[in-house]
Amino acid sequence: QVQVVESGGGLVQPGGSLRLSCVASGNILVTNNWAWFRQTPGQERDLVAEIFRPTSTEYKESVKGRFTISRDDAKNAVYLEMNNLKPEDTAVYYCRGDILTGPLERQYYWGQGTQVTVSS
Repeated sequence: QVQVVESGGGLVQPGGSLRLSCVASGNILVTNNWAWFRQTPGQERDLVAEIFRPTSTEYKESVKGRFTISRDDAKNAVYLEMNNLKPEDTAVYYCRGDILTGPLERQYYWGQGTQVTVSS
């Protein structure tokens, strides 16, 4: 009914930049919050950044000043601009949308994940 697809991951050197994109499609009335999480092997999924309606944001302390989350509601999309990347940012990144598909139908939808590797 709703599909969420991420893109933009890859291999980058320390200090480099990447831009992750996430687009939702399907029977969507409105998307409330968007969030980006990341996960490394053996660890729980960790919240990196979140954006609320209309545009307020929150960030994990370790990414403040380096990462920027933004949204385009016309495209049902969320983005994560990542600058000055560090090896400890290496993880699989997931987006999550808080999506309404009906007046009483609201749930979280997750993307499949995209790998970000920061290494020289």
